[in-house]
This record gives sequence, C-alpha cells and structure tokens, in this order.
Amino acid sequence: MANGSGVTFYRWEDMPRERVTDQIERRLITGDRMMLAHVYLKKGSIVPKHSHENEQLTYILEGALRFWIGEDGSEEIVVGVGEVLHIPSNVPHRAEALEDTLDVDIFSPPRQDWLNHTDDYFHRT
Repeated sequence: MANGSGVTFYRWEDMPRERVTDQIERRLITGDRMMLAHVYLKKGSIVPKHSHENEQLTYILEGALRFWIGEDGSEEIVVGVGEVLHIPSNVPHRAEALEDTLDVDIFSPPRQDWLNHTDDYFHRT
C-alpha cells in the first residue's frame, strides 16, 4: 500500500507466490533500483548455472544452499541459516538446496528477467 510520500508497505503473506519450477517458488517486492525476493526451494532443487548483470545478496533464513561459483564451478560455498553470500555482477553461479530452504535475495538493479518471465535458465536441461 502506497501513500502520498511514495513510501510503500508490504506484507510477505499478501504477496503472490509464483511457481518457478515444481520445486522452486518465489515472492517479489520491487523498487526502482532494487528487488527483494523470498525464494522457497525444496530439498534437492537445483538453480542451474547462470549469470546476470545484477549484483546479488543471498541471505538464508531457513535451510542451506550449496553454491558453485565461476565458469567452471570450481569454487564451492555452503550458505546456511544466518549467513549471506554476495555475488558480484556477471559471476556465473548455480545452487542446490541441501534441505528445504527459504532465502532472501536482494538484486540491484531489479531482475527484469524475473519480472517479465524470461528467466528460462530454470528450465534448461
């Protein structure tokens, strides 16, 4: 809900939950220059390798994600509850949910491919 000052108030439970794959869902809140997302991943779900111009912070609220970083995926990092991973612009990465996971992703600028549903890397085989 927006007011005269341009400030907007949100409740996560009021935000629509978008099904990305059979095992991944998300909710988005977008401003002019940043995006905040709740991403819900079932244990074993995979976010395929991709990169984007957007700077990314991933903060784990529940569960854990294993990331493979770099073109060859040689850098491996497990991010658990209370931990944050910063991914600079254009760094290739992929992830696997080690358990049912809720992560908060922050992107700057907002992910246009998420907003216009052209994030087809989720559906590559």
